[in-house]
Amino acid sequence: MKITFLGAARTTTGSMHLIEACGKRILLDCGLYQGHRKEAFEKNRNLAVDAKTIDFVILSHAHIDHSGNLPQLVKHGFKGRVFARSQTVDLCDVLLRDSCFLQRRDIEYVNKKRRAQGKRLFEELYNEEDVDRLMQLMTPVHLHTPTVIAPGLTLTFYNAGHILGSALVQLDVTGGKGHNHRILFSGDLGQPNQPILRHYEYPEGADILLIESTYADRLHPTAGSVQDKLEMLVKKIDRHNAKLLIPAFSVGRTQQIIYYLNRLAMEGKLPKIPIYIDSPLSQKATKIYGNHIGCYNEEALEMIKQGRSPLHVEGMHFISTPEESMSLNDKPGPMIIIAASGMCEGGRVVHHLKQIVTDPWNIILIVGFQAENTLGRRIVEERNPIRILGEELELNARVETINALSAHADRNGLMDWYRKVGKKVKHAFAIHGEPEKVEAMRELLLEYGAPKATAPVPGQTFVFE
Repeated sequence: MKITFLGAARTTTGSMHLIEACGKRILLDCGLYQGHRKEAFEKNRNLAVDAKTIDFVILSHAHIDHSGNLPQLVKHGFKGRVFARSQTVDLCDVLLRDSCFLQRRDIEYVNKKRRAQGKRLFEELYNEEDVDRLMQLMTPVHLHTPTVIAPGLTLTFYNAGHILGSALVQLDVTGGKGHNHRILFSGDLGQPNQPILRHYEYPEGADILLIESTYADRLHPTAGSVQDKLEMLVKKIDRHNAKLLIPAFSVGRTQQIIYYLNRLAMEGKLPKIPIYIDSPLSQKATKIYGNHIGCYNEEALEMIKQGRSPLHVEGMHFISTPEESMSLNDKPGPMIIIAASGMCEGGRVVHHLKQIVTDPWNIILIVGFQAENTLGRRIVEERNPIRILGEELELNARVETINALSAHADRNGLMDWYRKVGKKVKHAFAIHGEPEKVEAMRELLLEYGAPKATAPVPGQTFVFE
């Protein structure tokens, strides 16, 4: 058996790991690389595998850095099945179509310049027809249900508590010669006790572990601080008739923010100001969340019993059309705008940023991880001037962060999980983290008793007898 680390190795995006066992080639995830536009474009258009040789894909969850290159895999000849939880299938159907739209818009922008320069025009990575073909290959698998995907290969999903439908992937490999292995892939491990969704689970018995490292070197603030800070910021923009702009991923983070605003409203701590969810994708994703209450935790289910939706708050409006979005720029504050994308690399949030960054009364609230070379990272680091849509602007708006909203476990959460799942682990791999993060995770794994821990580099292969 062999494992080759093709993506999310010493970086946080482009998750893709190749397992070769029992005569089959299986991908764990097939995500898009996100970062500097030119670098991301080149990496994403050059698949690290021959798509025709892949037998199966096992998908941990729907986030684009884990699922976003699946349609290109299909475009280049993949015809096998994609195993995922049903919630992930539903989310992929909307997320990947949105990815097509964003690619088409970006390609049109880039090709306009290339045409003027007489250069070869670029093509989209994939289109909606490729997504249609992919959706036909999606095969839902229930939690805790061992599924034989090929002779000698048994897949079982457990709850990862990251976003709706996120899964811990357990793959049992029985080679028939006594060389059996149990692989456990964390995907993205959720933060304990986050709102709406159930806590992650602790499958045991794996001898090979692939564990994410996004926040292996730090602790998140307590969840109780989220409401307090959100309340403070909302009241501040209310006093100054300003705007609070929250760049947020459409899946997971947007629903968390709505939930906390709902809690503030329940406690009488939310001023009566308009809240705009400026993302058609967020609207679709929130509807999908509402269709899968079986994934909710006890607190969210109790709210439903009391007749309140965890995903709605008074004064909340979904913005559908570009015209409605642009009209927000002409409306005076106070207002809250929640818009995608979460790393500010595209989507409507970029246009809102351009409108609000120069006003010192406005607030930009960063509520998620910002990868290197993204506009979101430059905002967090408060670089000045800041370049938005080709224009250099002074970043005068106040920049705030709430790290406790992260859907990723921090160091304590990761080690809590490892203590319970790692008792039989012989080789652990620290993945899905920038170089200093995976190195921190590697050291933690050794400290917590892993016989062998490695932070693989892209393209590195490991052989197991």
